[in-house]
Amino acid sequence: MRFVWPALALLVGLVPLVAPLAPVPHPALTVMTALWIAALVWLAPRKPVWALLLTAPLFAVNNLWAQAVTTFVVFTACRRITPLGRLWALLGVMTVLQGAFSQFQESYRNMPLWESLFGAVISAVFFVLFPAVSGMLLGRRKPMVRLLQERNEYLERARALTAASARSEERAHIAGEMHDMLGHRLSLISIHAGALELATATKAPQLHDQAELIRTTSSLAMAELREILGVLRTNPEPESLDEDTGTRSDITALVESSMKAGLTVSLDWSGDDLHNADPRTRRAVHRVVREALTNVHKHAPTARARVQVAVQAGRARIQVLNGPSSAPPGKGTRRGLIGLEERVGLLGGSFTAGHPTEGGFRVAADVPLHPAAQSEQSATEVAEVPPPLAAEILTVPRVVGGGCLGLLATLPIAGTLIALLIFALSNPTQMNAPYFDSLRVGVTDEDDVMDQFGVGQLGVDGCSRFRTSHNPELLYKLCFREGKLTSKEQEQERP
Repeated sequence: MRFVWPALALLVGLVPLVAPLAPVPHPALTVMTALWIAALVWLAPRKPVWALLLTAPLFAVNNLWAQAVTTFVVFTACRRITPLGRLWALLGVMTVLQGAFSQFQESYRNMPLWESLFGAVISAVFFVLFPAVSGMLLGRRKPMVRLLQERNEYLERARALTAASARSEERAHIAGEMHDMLGHRLSLISIHAGALELATATKAPQLHDQAELIRTTSSLAMAELREILGVLRTNPEPESLDEDTGTRSDITALVESSMKAGLTVSLDWSGDDLHNADPRTRRAVHRVVREALTNVHKHAPTARARVQVAVQAGRARIQVLNGPSSAPPGKGTRRGLIGLEERVGLLGGSFTAGHPTEGGFRVAADVPLHPAAQSEQSATEVAEVPPPLAAEILTVPRVVGGGCLGLLATLPIAGTLIALLIFALSNPTQMNAPYFDSLRVGVTDEDDVMDQFGVGQLGVDGCSRFRTSHNPELLYKLCFREGKLTSKEQEQERP
């Protein structure tokens, strides 16, 4: 659109060449004014002050079409000029300059002073006031909408930060309560389990393994509690993580612990160990295997189970599969599986759990060895700011309002120009010499001439001028009064 509007302005300025209106400007002046207004349309968005002031010379030439395009220049320039005091001062200077240049037109030179002033006022209203007010209102609306958009984004972000802060405080409060209450109970269990293990070593050797299992299980529960507290306190690395968590030796220890508890389970590990994997990946592998084996203990204690870990192509694939069990299944809430799915999802992996077609239960996870940074994931988790209002700025009420303001500035002028254009194109102004010779002063009716040739080109003296069919530089001048021809003469067209 950079050169479309100037090109359209040029074409509009050249309309008098095909549809002239009296008094007719010289064709060279018509072309010059068309080029001038096209240049001003291109200049208005870039140098609005100069564009406003340079519209004044156009009013020295009787090219109404070029003058009409100045409304677009005024409208565009007034959207970009601030403050208001400076804008109104420029408009005042512009109006005075336009009135001064309009006195160079032939139509204004032959008018009485009061008619000239009245014409200047009407011109200022339609060519300056209407487009200036419309452009000013639309220009002030844009920064106000931008300001409201920025404030809305600020408030939304503040709301999101406040909600995140409230969640962090609540999680910290929950972590504190769990540490003070549940942590204390687990510590007592672990102490008593240790004492029981020492007692059974000498007094009841047959119960020593069960006592040791109670102690290790309570210790593991304490470690899990510390991990949960670390998550609640937004600590990216739980305290229970060590260099062996999630490695082959760690998974082997989990399988052996389940075998000691009475499960029939085997381990199948393929690929490299996970010592060099991301700590979050190793923790996820540990949690998936441990949770799956715990579910086997609860729901299928008599079934055979198999743990498979495959490390290849930068990913770790874990599968824990158990067959059908003759024992009645226990009741579960699936909270552990839901937690595993969330944990694996945060790492960019996939998780499935369900009953295969051959029976039993299957837990499978696929996690990357080196997932994305924690900050990138937490950003999507915490950020709850809705999208900006850029797509909502151009709503229907605003478009309708802007269109009404544009119509206020352009409709009167556009309607007048279209009517004049239709009149000029439909008016056969050429008159042949025999008909001119047949006209009789005081006898020929005005209506007879108008019916055949229209009103011609009206001059400021009230007489009509018609072009001749045999000489393009010769005009027939006819003057009428009270419906009768009062004078006729031939005159040369002014250069």
